[in-house]
Amino acid sequence: MSARPRTLPAAIAPVLVGTAAAVQWLGHLPRVGAFVAALIGSIFIQIGTNLANDYSDAKRGADAADRLGPVRVTSAGLVTPRRVLTATYIAFAVALVCGIYLATVAGAVILLIGAVSIAAGVLYTGGPRPYGYAGLGEVFVFLFFGLVAVNGSYYVQLEHLDTLPLGLSIAIGFLATAIIVVNNVRDIETDRRAGKMTLAVRMGRTNAVMLYRLLVLGAFVVLPISLVAGEASALPLIGLAALPMAIGPMRAMSNRTDGPALNGALAATGALLAVFSLLVTAGLLISG
Repeated sequence: MSARPRTLPAAIAPVLVGTAAAVQWLGHLPRVGAFVAALIGSIFIQIGTNLANDYSDAKRGADAADRLGPVRVTSAGLVTPRRVLTATYIAFAVALVCGIYLATVAGAVILLIGAVSIAAGVLYTGGPRPYGYAGLGEVFVFLFFGLVAVNGSYYVQLEHLDTLPLGLSIAIGFLATAIIVVNNVRDIETDRRAGKMTLAVRMGRTNAVMLYRLLVLGAFVVLPISLVAGEASALPLIGLAALPMAIGPMRAMSNRTDGPALNGALAATGALLAVFSLLVTAGLLISG
């Protein structure tokens, strides 16, 4: 429950797309081990962040009993804070081992990026001044689950960067960020009462819903621009076929305020990111 599997597409999608972009450029996958390590590392950074968030929010009183989202194990007393914290350390340790392997393959810069990613995951709701409480959570997700993860996955294969993965990282980052926007819109009232000033609390519900729409639609606008700028095949445009999946969650975000509907919108946004990334990945691999 505390690993929040519905959020894991945000960790898997950028690795698939970044790696597929490398295959499209080279014609084959040069480093299978690097792909596996990047995928496992990304997943466990996400899980560690979710666990750290569960622990820290409970300690700060942000996960009250009246929240609309799924049960948080620490605040609900289902698991002791100590065990959640231990699980957090284990998750980040797995990610660190993956980072050490990637550093031996593609250089020490990868280890530095991994360490910064882990620190960002911990400080999202932990530490003396958590940036998630200051409305910067969306910036973190866009940077680390968009720009860093896609371009990093490309880099560990080819050890250089390019226009194509940069553009694709923006599209993936937009959809990953949309997931946290749904989460924060759902929790807007309980977060406000707890003093957790997320971007949704600062902007207000109407503006946050508009941001959600712009992020989702922006991903589909950026995709063809990325392919043209990166001089890639048009086959990854099959990712546009995922667009109808955005209709349901956008309607729920606009018209509903109840927990079940917004939890459904959260799951649907995760599914949208997953399908979009799988289609784009397939297009890149076929064209490679």
